Amino acid sequence: MQTKTQSLIETLLNTALGYGINLSAQIAIFPLFGIHIAFHESAMIGVAFTGISIARGFALRRLFNWIHSVRPAKA
Repeated sequence: MQTKTQSLIETLLNTALGYGINLSAQIAIFPLFGIHIAFHESAMIGVAFTGISIARGFALRRLFNWIHSVRPAKA
């Protein structure tokens, strides 16, 4: 079972990688849909969604750790 700190570190690393991938995708895909925004605006949109992603990932990880501790897996 992970500690809260380990859960947070895993979530932060996963989300940082996702941020880079998604920012690159926004830069490539937005113009295909007629959306033209400055890089810093795209980066700030990414930051907002990254914050949401970190909170979601951490909460889900803690939920599953709690479920596992209340109802241990059968051997």
